[in-house]
Amino acid sequence: MNRAALLRAARTEWGPLYTAVWGTFRRRHAWAIPMTLSAVVLTAVFQIVQNQPWGFGPVQRLGSVQAELPWWLALLRTPLSLFVPALDLPVWGALAQILIVFGLAEAALGMGRTLAVAYVATLAGTMYARLAIAVGPDSVLGLPPEAAKIIDTGPSAAVVGLAVYVSWRYRAWFTCALVVLAMVGEVLVKPNLAGKEHIAAVAAMLLVCGVDELRRRRKPRRDAHRERDQRSGAPASRS
Repeated sequence: MNRAALLRAARTEWGPLYTAVWGTFRRRHAWAIPMTLSAVVLTAVFQIVQNQPWGFGPVQRLGSVQAELPWWLALLRTPLSLFVPALDLPVWGALAQILIVFGLAEAALGMGRTLAVAYVATLAGTMYARLAIAVGPDSVLGLPPEAAKIIDTGPSAAVVGLAVYVSWRYRAWFTCALVVLAMVGEVLVKPNLAGKEHIAAVAAMLLVCGVDELRRRRKPRRDAHRERDQRSGAPASRS
């Protein structure tokens, strides 16, 4: 494949997303991604604090989620758990994921939708962990009882969910498929809690994308119906 063909493929794959993101940055400059920048700072602060002798306990009480916790407590901690770096991974990875993926999503989708998608993906992983432990290790979808004690924090499930949702919404089909296949490959190589939670996040986002696709396909028909009513002088129907 020559250079011209590669450029055409890149424009087809990422052109709509690039246009949306660049347009937001051109209009708003540094204010294009305030939530993302705040999340990077918050994650860095959590990392610094939890590595202090006095800070580990408070950070865990605020944002540490485990499957053995009561439901109500896990739900309270889940939003902040996105920004508490995992203890067994380098913090720069979490910061890079937030800055790049959250930043692109916020510029393309807006703050509200980005937060909603990130939370749904993270919550799907949290719910899956409890279900998998209840099913048990004898099932492909199950997990051993000791997984209930694993501290489950970090932005990875949210990052995976956002990557799937943004690439689907902006018709970057190859990128979307690549993310899904990468998560499947991860869980095949290392079928641990984190890998299976990523699959749960992918499944949740594909469901959300499917519902969103149906809603968007129905909307033009409703708009066309309203336009016909207006041209004919009939009162527009409420829907």
